[in-house]
Amino acid sequence: MRIGEIAALAGVTPRAVRHYHHLGLLPEPERRPNGYRAYGVRHAVELARIRRLTELGLALAEIRDVLADDEGRELTEVLVELDRDLARQEAEIHSRRERLAGLLEQVRDGGLPPEGPVSPGLAELLRAIAPSDSPTARKDRGHLALVDSLVDDEQRDAFLDALRPLADDPELAARTAELYAALDELADARVDDPRIAPLAAEFSAAVPDTLLRLMGSGPPADGHPFGQALLGDFAPAQAEVVRRLMADLVRRSREL
Repeated sequence: MRIGEIAALAGVTPRAVRHYHHLGLLPEPERRPNGYRAYGVRHAVELARIRRLTELGLALAEIRDVLADDEGRELTEVLVELDRDLARQEAEIHSRRERLAGLLEQVRDGGLPPEGPVSPGLAELLRAIAPSDSPTARKDRGHLALVDSLVDDEQRDAFLDALRPLADDPELAARTAELYAALDELADARVDDPRIAPLAAEFSAAVPDTLLRLMGSGPPADGHPFGQALLGDFAPAQAEVVRRLMADLVRRSREL
């Protein structure tokens, strides 16, 4: 048989046959006087075996090891590992489908927030907080989504519980909206603007003790890489408000 004939018989392509020769998976047959390879039934048997192993998901390097082991021990080991790998993939797919189901439920319950996908708890909180046209408020919602993606379930629950007053207390929500509007007005201000210090103090006063306890007494915002990145997300005068706010929150948390 010629290469096209044996490839068709084994269910592969002539290009695959040549590739298997190149990798040493399939010995090259002798050539006829006319220069064409002459394939026999044994070549077809080996090609069919290679095709079955690739369909199982084995890499060609693994197949080469399997074919080199006449007693089948290598094949057994490879198949066991392949089964374990498929089990891991199956578990990951199941986990991803569970997360997807949660997101679809958020869609049914009122739609994904612009910051989505986020955890169901944060999605519920963001829907409860009245949407705002404030650029800095939108930034903070993005910061919440970032924290939501970085913490474990227990930390997330505590974090969301601490933020719940923003959704449950209309007066606090209205006051927070006013503070964000004032922060927006500092977008083009200088870092020595007289509005900075009182605005930082007002922001600090609006943060409930429950959130302070969750924050702990860590370093000020500008003393940590994340804090530095956070400050860099704001205009200079706004960043100065946030820096003073974080420093005051650290002071308050140490006094609790």
